[in-house]
Amino acid sequence: MDGSRPIVRTRPRDTARGGASTYTELAQQIRDRGLLRRRYGYYWTKLIAAPLAVATCLLVFVWIGDTWWQLFTAAVLAIVFTQIAFLGHDAAHRQIFVSGRWNDWISIILGDLLVGMSYGWWQHKHTRHHANPNRLGSDPDIDLPVIAVTAETAARRRTPAIRWMQAHQGLLFFPILLLEGLSLHASSVRRVVSRGRLERRWAEIAFLAIRMIGYLVLVFLVLSPGIAFAFLGVQLGLFGFYMGIAFAPNHKGMPVVPHDLTLDFLRRQVLMSRNVRGGRLLDAAMGGLNYQVEHHLFPSMPRPHLRRAAPIVAAYCGAHDVAYTQVGLLTSYAIVVRYINRVGLGERDVFTCPLAEQRGAIGPAVPPR
Repeated sequence: MDGSRPIVRTRPRDTARGGASTYTELAQQIRDRGLLRRRYGYYWTKLIAAPLAVATCLLVFVWIGDTWWQLFTAAVLAIVFTQIAFLGHDAAHRQIFVSGRWNDWISIILGDLLVGMSYGWWQHKHTRHHANPNRLGSDPDIDLPVIAVTAETAARRRTPAIRWMQAHQGLLFFPILLLEGLSLHASSVRRVVSRGRLERRWAEIAFLAIRMIGYLVLVFLVLSPGIAFAFLGVQLGLFGFYMGIAFAPNHKGMPVVPHDLTLDFLRRQVLMSRNVRGGRLLDAAMGGLNYQVEHHLFPSMPRPHLRRAAPIVAAYCGAHDVAYTQVGLLTSYAIVVRYINRVGLGERDVFTCPLAEQRGAIGPAVPPR
């Protein structure tokens, strides 16, 4: 199916019986095809390339000097930092090494030291998202500070400014993403200095301080103040925008699950996720996040195997009457924008979703036209 009108049909009995065995059968097929095997050559190449790419960009930055041409350097750095963040995402999901400790430290080095994003903050947030995608009260990714992606969030409008933004959020969605880079850095700093359990707190604080302070010092040493602020604006803006457009198609505009509804693992991950069709260039550009269904079913699957797993998962879901949603890239953005626009305008029933009405069945879930 093309995903433009995903019809999700899950009977109540499927959520109570047979769910575990249904996933186990699929997992065995994936395992038998070797798609959970590590890809050390692939990842070591990327791990070596990541610091070399950053070092090269910074050397070019110093060599070019105080000129407005540095805005092109800022754009390149935004792309490099986003690609490194994707690699850190892979490590955090244990896709690279067998050792959890090795994966953790790689995530900290890539995230905190090279990109300026706290691994501990991201892990805490992202783990909850994977456990309950699009579930009310459980998924932090549907409880955003500015954009409302559920009717419940929209109903909590606070200030007049927030109310105005949410009423126009379909139009403002992509411009707001330009602020996402600054938000990611701020959230990371807030997490490492706040109370609460955080493993390797001092390592994260040290790496974030080196990355952020050292980066700012270098920028203002090489560039005059006006060009420096423009450079930082372009780099942070494009970094946040790139991160946002890579993650936005994954779940926004898919059915939202009531907090008290129980679904088996297969349906909980597949029905709330959306894949984005494309070739290998899109795979590289989106860091494998375009295979969101497969990633949610098998978080530790190495990124290169997601493309091979997709047709297996799609066929399996088809055989078990589980909707497998897949659309083109531009279609995915259109669905997201139309959906959040309707939420922002106060439409409570954005989907026709008998999930709650039938007490256990997900019925026609039709993205807004």
